[in-house]
Formats: sequence, structure tokens, C-alpha cells
Amino acid sequence: MKKYLSRREFIRNAGIGAAGLALGPSLLNDAFAQKPGRRTLRILQWSHFVPRYDKWFDPYAKKWGEEHNVDVIVDHIGLADLRSTFASEVVAGKGHDIVEFIDPPSDFEPSVLDLADINREAEKKFGKQAPFAKRSSYNPHTKKYYGFCHGWTIDPGNYRKSLWEKIGKPEGPSTWEDLITYGSRIKSELGVQLGIGMSQELDTNMAERGLLWSFDTSIQDANERLILDNKRTVDAVKFMTELYRKSMTPEVFGWTAASNNQLLIAGRASYILNSISAYRSAQKDVPEIAKDVYFTPAMKGPKGSGLACEHVIYVSVIPKFATKNADLAKRFLLDLCSNYDRAMWESELYGSPAFFNTPVRSGDRGYPAVKGAKTLRDIHNAWFTADPFALPGEAKGKLLPLKDAEKWSTNVGHPGPANPAECEIFSTYVLPNMFARVARGQQSAEDSVKQAAAECGKIFEKWRSQGLIGKK
Repeated sequence: MKKYLSRREFIRNAGIGAAGLALGPSLLNDAFAQKPGRRTLRILQWSHFVPRYDKWFDPYAKKWGEEHNVDVIVDHIGLADLRSTFASEVVAGKGHDIVEFIDPPSDFEPSVLDLADINREAEKKFGKQAPFAKRSSYNPHTKKYYGFCHGWTIDPGNYRKSLWEKIGKPEGPSTWEDLITYGSRIKSELGVQLGIGMSQELDTNMAERGLLWSFDTSIQDANERLILDNKRTVDAVKFMTELYRKSMTPEVFGWTAASNNQLLIAGRASYILNSISAYRSAQKDVPEIAKDVYFTPAMKGPKGSGLACEHVIYVSVIPKFATKNADLAKRFLLDLCSNYDRAMWESELYGSPAFFNTPVRSGDRGYPAVKGAKTLRDIHNAWFTADPFALPGEAKGKLLPLKDAEKWSTNVGHPGPANPAECEIFSTYVLPNMFARVARGQQSAEDSVKQAAAECGKIFEKWRSQGLIGKK
């Protein structure tokens, strides 16, 4: 996610244009069958936060290849290098056939195939896709599916129950105001801070979007018009500044994506915003901390509303240069959806399906059978009701607050789509910088919001001029 502007300029200067693939859903299997002989499918994706998942996925992909007379090569790369690596491949005109992102790759739309066919076939086979998954892979202005979203990760609050019990709030926070009211007491009386980042990293980006939405404001509206510069945004920035001063320490300005996990596991955080991966790590490394970790849904704002950004969104693209292997790539992605019960299990519930109504496959699935389960939603509900990975002696039902997370989760760009402007704003950390300037005492909230809005305005105009965002 680094060096976004120079990379995008690099791609545009290379003269990369848009391309699409005209195969209809009913032709996917025919196209696959018409190309005999041993072939190779190359996949690039991030190194998963839950190592167990990669240990399952790589052999799964190899076995899939053996069944389809294909050599499948899976390459893993650090998250920070994923975008720049793909940008280089696009410019070179060669590389991987499938690239999986964990944030919307809308900025690469001109360089990837239109995946309308596989998206249509997936909904035909697996039922309706989660709305925020579509908004993270489809451009309503160009009417192009630049990606295929097969899953996502919930982004709840993680809190230490013992600490919140001591200050009279055993159920944990439910509003952003609770984080100040009770979080400040935990810090002053018990010496443990909150862990919400204010730096240029993934979790900060997610948390600050959730805060804006809870204050009934955002970067854009549903029609992709910039609305950031308003009183509600200023109020949200002032709130975060107060939260930092009362409940956190300056270390949050230098955080990486792993910092809040590390703070929680070390017993130095009363609350963080993160996926359940931090909790899973604690189960393995510090079981006593894990037993004390509980979860909350999205924090509510002044008027009672609350949304959380999905922690990650799995969007796979097929680059224009991989047209000859597009049939293989699409077949692989559809089959992955058919096996998403395993993806959920092997990620220890870190991953949730974008297609909840996918039928459950019969036979030995590598996990204890869920009685009566017919769809992934049935399995999801069962596992989030009774966590199959809970430690001996852990309280029951700890994941229940996350069971209906799709209702309070949304996409980067809400209430609009994850368009290229929103993606660039995300990747250049406009919002973290806006909040941090005020918390550090460098600017007033009003001036910082105006500066951020001006930066966003330039980004929106740039992408509008390329025809990838609708008119004002």
C-alpha cells in the first residue's frame, strides 16, 4: 500500500489500457474443456495472517491442479509488497494469472479483465453476494467487474473483560463515548491504554472510517460526490483527539499493522479494533490473555448508528496479459467458493464467505460435521455460536456478537462503492494524517479537515478525468 501515486503514474505512463473477456457464464466450462494438454496456472497472494490457512491452501491448489491436468504455482508475498509487485507485472505484461488483494483493487481496473461472467455464474450457483463484496469489486459507473470477491474478514472490537469489569462495565464498550468514559479510567486507574492506531497502516485506516460513519459522515456520498468537509467530520476529529489524550499514549503514532495485536497479547491494551487473528495468536502464545479477550460489534456514535469497515476483503483479479489462462483462473475461483467451508475452517474463522448461501459439500470435509448444515450460513452460525477453536475452560459464546457481522460491516467508500479515488485515499493515508495532525497539536480540527478534503478533491478529479468515477 505504499508509494501509491508514483506507482499509479508509472502504470499510466506505460500506456496500459482496459480489456475485457467476452465469455458468458455458460461458456466457462466449454472454454476450459477445449484446451487439452498440461497447462500452468500461477497465483499470487499475500502471506496469510493465520499461517494455518496457507498450509491448507497451497496443497489444496496443487491437488486441484492434479485433478485438472494443471500445474498450479502459488507464490506468497508480504502484504506491503503486493500492490507494487502486481504493478510491475502489469507494466511488464507478464506474471501471475490470479492476484488476490485484501483491499479493493479498483485502481487497477484499466489493467484487468472484466469478470462479469464469473460473478454472474457465482450468484447462479451460490446465491446472492454480500452487498459490500460487490461494492468492492464492481464499478457502477463503468459497469465493470474489475475483480471477484470470494470472502472477507470481520473487524470487531477486542476487549479485556477483567479490566472493564473493574471499572463497572463488564460487557465492554458499546459506543465510542464509552471508550473515553471508561477507557480513560482504565488508563488512569489501572495503567492500561486503549490500542487504536493513529499512523499510516491498515487498522488505523479501518478504525477512522468506522468513527466517521458513526458520526454520520464519510469521504463521499452514495453518488460518489465528495462530502468530507463538514461539521460532523470536524466533530469526529475532535473526538478522536480527546480519546487519544485521555486513553492512549504517543506510541500509537508509530504503529504498524501488527502493533495492536502485539499490545493486546502483551497485556498492555484494554481494547483494540482488529479481526479475531489477535485473539487466535493469544490462544497459542498467551492463553490466559486469550481467555480474557471478548468481542463487541461496531461502536455506535452520537446518534446511535454504527458501522465497521470489513477488516480485509478478498478480491481476486485476472490481469489483461493472462487472457489465455482466464478459463483456468475462473474455474479455480469458482471451485474455491465451492470449498469455502474449508477456507473458513483453515483460517480459524478469520475468513467469512461472500456467498453465504453456498451449499455445503458432502463427505469428509476435514472438520467435525455440523449437524443439519445445508449452506455456509448454517456452518457460520454454528461456529460463531460455539467456537470450535475455543481453549479448554474458555467461556462459551464469545463469538456470538460477530454472528451477524454482515449487518454492521461495510466497504471502503461507504455509502458509495470502493472506487479508485477511495482506494487512493486509503492507500495514501489521507484520513490517518488528518486525524494525527490534530491529535499531535499541529493543526486545528477545522483546518485539518479542510486540508484533507482538498487532497481528496484532487484525487477525485484525477480519476473522474479518466472516466472511472461518475460526474459530480
